[in-house]
Amino acid sequence: MDSEDRRRQPISIRDSKWPVYLLIVVLSAATVVSAGYLYHQKQENQELASTNQALGASLIQLRSEIQAMREQINTPPTPVRAAAFETSTTREKQPAPAKARPVKTARAAQPAKPKDDPRFNQLQGQLTDQQKLLASTREDLEKARQDLGRTRDDLQTDISSTRGELSGSIARTHEELVALQRRGERNYYEFQLTKSKAFERVGPLRLSLRKADTKHKRFDMNMMVDDNQLEKKSVNLYETVWLNLADRPQPLELVVNSISKDHISGYLSEPKYKRSELQTAASVDARPAR
Repeated sequence: MDSEDRRRQPISIRDSKWPVYLLIVVLSAATVVSAGYLYHQKQENQELASTNQALGASLIQLRSEIQAMREQINTPPTPVRAAAFETSTTREKQPAPAKARPVKTARAAQPAKPKDDPRFNQLQGQLTDQQKLLASTREDLEKARQDLGRTRDDLQTDISSTRGELSGSIARTHEELVALQRRGERNYYEFQLTKSKAFERVGPLRLSLRKADTKHKRFDMNMMVDDNQLEKKSVNLYETVWLNLADRPQPLELVVNSISKDHISGYLSEPKYKRSELQTAASVDARPAR
């Protein structure tokens, strides 16, 4: 058997198993770390929510006490009727004096001027402190949510990078793609897509760019795979998209290594030989020599 026939032989099952095991271990570890972090964030969010409820209840109680004190201070004092009744009774029993003394009622009729209550200022200060604490708690909660979102994105990027390393390597430039082509293991198709609803032929697929996010380095794409339309949304730069075809012994690999306004560029790789070609070559090699 010559070197070309040996190259066409399928790869041994035992030699191709260890990357799959390693990928499973890495994905399991990443899942455990992500679950632990999400559980920790969930507990912090619950504590912040309970703190917000307690602060809200305290705020309502303080407002009620302040309103009650305001009403109590602004209410004028009621005149004492007992003194007037006692004075009238005494006049009926005793004879009237020669000269009646004038009664000064002008000042008594005027309501007393409310004085500044130190408790009101104290409650006002406590209310201000509670509002500041509530605002600070809301900022901490929003920051925790943002950190959680960034952690999810970083974890997704790490998983994609690990998949790329296990599959061989990812070409980030045209020169790296040429180096991969020289290995002769897979067929590579470079492409450049502009935002459009129309599909363009790229190797065995048809692709259509629907959105290119230059700020977050993401894109949305529709593709036709075996007469089925698939949607891929929020795919990151350098993230590998794996596609399994019926007549391919290994999955197809799609990578985008450049994102600009309404435009992306990358490459698609597929196994060099189809499954049917490998089976034909194996049957030819298995025939007995005459």
